[in-house]
Amino acid sequence: MELSGWGKYPTINAQVFHPLTHEDVLRCICDNPQNPLIARGLGRSYGDSSLAPHVISTRYLDHLLSFDESSGALTCSAGVSFADILSAFLPRGWFPPVTPGTKFVTIGGAIASDIHGKNHHREGSFTDHVSRLKIATISDGIVECSRERHPELFQATCGGMGLTGVILEATFGLKPIKSVYIDETTLKAKTLEEALDLFAIHHNAPYSVAWLDCSSSGRSLGRSVVMLGEHSVQGGLTPGKSLTLIVPVDMPSFVLNRYTIRAFNALYYNLLRKKRTERRIHYEPFFYSLDGIRHWNRLYGKNGFTQYQFVLPKQASLEGLTTVLERIAASKRASALAVLKAFGKNNTNYLSFPMEGCTLALDFKLDTGLFELLNELDSIVLDYGGRVYLTKDARMSAEMFKRSYPRWQSFMKVRKAYGADRVFHSLQSQRLGL
Repeated sequence: MELSGWGKYPTINAQVFHPLTHEDVLRCICDNPQNPLIARGLGRSYGDSSLAPHVISTRYLDHLLSFDESSGALTCSAGVSFADILSAFLPRGWFPPVTPGTKFVTIGGAIASDIHGKNHHREGSFTDHVSRLKIATISDGIVECSRERHPELFQATCGGMGLTGVILEATFGLKPIKSVYIDETTLKAKTLEEALDLFAIHHNAPYSVAWLDCSSSGRSLGRSVVMLGEHSVQGGLTPGKSLTLIVPVDMPSFVLNRYTIRAFNALYYNLLRKKRTERRIHYEPFFYSLDGIRHWNRLYGKNGFTQYQFVLPKQASLEGLTTVLERIAASKRASALAVLKAFGKNNTNYLSFPMEGCTLALDFKLDTGLFELLNELDSIVLDYGGRVYLTKDARMSAEMFKRSYPRWQSFMKVRKAYGADRVFHSLQSQRLGL
């Protein structure tokens, strides 16, 4: 079966297993001791982190197992998606503590990627809310771990890109809400510096994110639209139906180019007439705007795209982001989507991506010369003490990875201790020397 990540690059022909039980998972692991194997959820990691010659799909490990109404603690199988959780618990007044930009991500994938959302500055990463895991390992069978029990396996699995074993179950807390609506405040920023100042001024906002015009330059470099949000107490808990558009086929490669992207960015920024606007908005367009367009990755054409997401420490954010944006402007390329967020303090997981500072995610259509530009951006990110997000990566070098993730050797010790280095490999892990 041909597989790819969400960016449609690279692709691989893989044998895919669909276990129904924990015992089936262990059987898949033990029957393939010499073959590279990786778990895969809904395939929304962008690059090659869920690609291997042999893949264990968690599609049918999708059970809600228990829920404590008094505390909000939910235990579920790894194949349960955020969409499943919202469908079951939103009408009852519960919401995920941290959510990514799409609801079509499994809990196993969220843990393996240690995902973050628009509230990292307040709530941290998703795994900061996970209290317990069950993992299928090659050495010890099914292991239950937490911060107190097998803590090294817990820390390596959270953010470990599926390289310690197959996540089977997780327990984490949902948070109570009173409405499906978000009270949103939108602020226009004329420059990157103004956008970062707005993040600092509104650091107590429960959610914050900015759309950034990376095709702007000069005095308008980094002009942005900053969006703040909090769960409303008005509007009730009836989910409602959202309108979904469909991209039926791969678009011609010329549709997204620097001219069309520049025109769209200018239109989007200038449509907002006021410096500040407030409105009540349904949670779906606030958290999951692109989920309203099925197969939106087809907009980039048959060759696909890559998302380049990096984080810079707080003290270097303004200078480092400015340098990156100036280099992109000089390249005459433009990102079709640029999303800026503020991060709070990092956690203790070995390969977790966030650090206190700012992260910028950029989407680039794959074409000749792109990887050379991204290599240059890697050097800038390294110079300013940052790193690139593994879940979005499709081309980072082993040197770049090892210089920017200082605890990778501790991670490798855990892999070896549980025999995972003999079995669990992805195209990404092999490329990065893991």
